[in-house]
Amino acid sequence: MSIGRLVILGVGLIGGSLALALKKQGMVAQVVGWSRREQTLQKALELGVVDRAEPDLAKAVRGAEIAVLGVPVGAMEVMLRQLAPHLEEQTIVTDVGSTKGSVVEAVRHVFGEPPPRFVPGHPIAGIERSGVEAAFAELYQGRRVILTPVSQTERHAVATVRAMWEGCGAEVVEMEVTHHDEVLAATSHLPHMLAYSLVDTLARMDESEEIFQFAAGGFRDFTRIASSDPQMWHDICLANRDALLVMLERFRADLAQLSDAIRAGDSDYLMQTFLRAKRARDRFCG
Repeated sequence: MSIGRLVILGVGLIGGSLALALKKQGMVAQVVGWSRREQTLQKALELGVVDRAEPDLAKAVRGAEIAVLGVPVGAMEVMLRQLAPHLEEQTIVTDVGSTKGSVVEAVRHVFGEPPPRFVPGHPIAGIERSGVEAAFAELYQGRRVILTPVSQTERHAVATVRAMWEGCGAEVVEMEVTHHDEVLAATSHLPHMLAYSLVDTLARMDESEEIFQFAAGGFRDFTRIASSDPQMWHDICLANRDALLVMLERFRADLAQLSDAIRAGDSDYLMQTFLRAKRARDRFCG
């Protein structure tokens, strides 16, 4: 496929990496970047992430074949309200938010019904660093992108967005909105909550300096994602609260059982738990 003009609304790691990947593959003629921060736009220009920096939203989206919403999910409705008066009929709009129910709800608040050329999407390809400075063209190689079209979404628009991501080296799958949020609550949102919570607990201990000084590789591996963007994860936590709370409650119950087993010296329970966990991880992540 070939995209004449792509606009990234909110140039950061995800949108910036998409732009770089498409440029590398020769799939886009022009990338226009928009951001509320002039400094971000200038950096995106300097790094060659965008071809044109446009602080005026109306000018940024003019003539765009595809518009990618790269703002945090908590800012999505405000972004959509600003975008709506300037959106041209031919422009396909997609997003990169980690929660889909909240995004679709925001779309309905603004448009009444989702526009036929709106394709909700979620590239599962984040890293702990954020900002346009962290963008790189290979971010999506071998990664999954989930599209969650609704009943109003045109199949042509879905096919176009799919081709865009596949051109970046991603594996694209489709999923129902609610199911997406349930799956990501378990596989992504819960682990981030655990990492943030563990680091915060240890940091508030009197011996925190010594604890972190002697932290080994396992601690660094487990808590790496606690270096992710706090604002983004604040928004995700609130946007997907129902599904996330279900997973937190389930994990809390299992953690209580683990505590009871350690207290009772229940060797069999501990060994079976560790064996199940090892087998599961080796199977799916080995």
